[in-house]
Amino acid sequence: MERIEPVRRPAAPVRRRPKLTPVSVCQAIHDAPYGLARLVRRGVGAVGYWLAWTWDAVVTDQKQMYHDFLRSRFVTRWRAFFRSPTLTGFTAALRSNWLVRLTAMAALTAAEQPENEILLFERQARVGRKLAVTGNGRCNLTNTGAAPENYHGTQPDFAAPALAAFPPEAALNWFAAHGLMTVTEPGGRVYPLSNAANSVVDVLRFALAQPNITLRAGEAVTAVRRQGRGFVIETEGAKFPAERVIIACGGAAGAKAGGVRDGYALLQSLGHRRTALHPALVQLTTDPTYPRALKGVRADARVTLTRGRNVLARSAGEVQFTEKGVSGPAVFEISRAAACGGEGQTVTLDLLREHSAPECLAFLQARRQTAPALPCEEVLTGTVHNRVGKMLLRCAGIHGGRPLGDVTDAELKALVRTAKGFALPVRGTEGFESAQVTAGGMRTDEFDPATMGSLLVPRLYACGEVLDIDGDCGGYNLQWAWSSGYLAGLLKSGT
Repeated sequence: MERIEPVRRPAAPVRRRPKLTPVSVCQAIHDAPYGLARLVRRGVGAVGYWLAWTWDAVVTDQKQMYHDFLRSRFVTRWRAFFRSPTLTGFTAALRSNWLVRLTAMAALTAAEQPENEILLFERQARVGRKLAVTGNGRCNLTNTGAAPENYHGTQPDFAAPALAAFPPEAALNWFAAHGLMTVTEPGGRVYPLSNAANSVVDVLRFALAQPNITLRAGEAVTAVRRQGRGFVIETEGAKFPAERVIIACGGAAGAKAGGVRDGYALLQSLGHRRTALHPALVQLTTDPTYPRALKGVRADARVTLTRGRNVLARSAGEVQFTEKGVSGPAVFEISRAAACGGEGQTVTLDLLREHSAPECLAFLQARRQTAPALPCEEVLTGTVHNRVGKMLLRCAGIHGGRPLGDVTDAELKALVRTAKGFALPVRGTEGFESAQVTAGGMRTDEFDPATMGSLLVPRLYACGEVLDIDGDCGGYNLQWAWSSGYLAGLLKSGT
């Protein structure tokens, strides 16, 4: 009898419960439909950050443990998942400290807090292009005597809190800690020891190479729009959400090196107002009759700007004659007043400022007595530049070929008056393309001087030249950039 074997069904596979790990959970969410993934993403993101803050606030008071948690393998993979292409866009819960910066010092200050993630936009293809041409390529990065009285604007005292929070000493310490050696020249002007502005640019560029700073060079911001409690940053090709925004686009000065009006437009689109803009630290254009013959000549002089009998500004130092007028540090000091002072101005140069008129007259009379045969055109040789001396004689109406012994005391007095009061009618100033600084900007009464935060738009900050603050010539404007950028980067809340 044939034996019938029972049919044996194959044993069912043993089902093992999958091991639950943070990575497997993230992968499962990653593979889920987009709608579910987005929902879980937001929920887990919010809970995760709440737990992180609880760990910090309840379990321990040591911030370092929280920072170590953020750098842990779990959080690293967690964040990598939420940035994956499947889940397009940005997650507000995971990026509650996503910050958009448009200035190096503010970005570097904010980056000191590891939980901050910074997007730094730079219109130019390379950072620091405008900085690289300052100070005739030397970069006068600060002035040891920078104080509120060195600044101008509708509210010049607005600069005081920032200067107190990050004074020149702090700026020099910061640069020294990052490898920059400097030298201080007379007048408190500080330059890199290399005498090259690129040294300053390189130090800042190297300092920006941090894990939580993303530099987007060659990408101009076209709009900043409010969205919920934050903002949306728009460029020509993308949009970026941000929790906070610092606008520090500089001013309109130095267009060839990157000066733009973008910052004004962005802040105006958010409801802020600005004052009138004028070029500052710029050469004056004058009647060219005499300056044109002295093009390129430098002289030491006391400079006085007047309109009628009113003195608008005074300065002293180096003056350079140009084809259209006068330039140089001493002229830059008064250029703001000239740009804002209206018509009918006169700039007067005292080319013998260290000597009184009686002293100068006695000197010329002595020369006449000891060298009566000397041609008049050489009477000021050894005193001022030869071309300047001949120009002063011509302006005083004395023929240069006459022997000095034939010149009367009245003519010598006229020469002294000309040398100590060489007056040039002012026609205006050069434009923004030649200016080093912009006078005017966004109204400072709409910002908190203690934080650089907007009083109109929460979590919006502005600093640097875009505000209605500008400084004297001599490193004061870069110090304002460092100080205001540092204060804005602290991200303090408003008063």
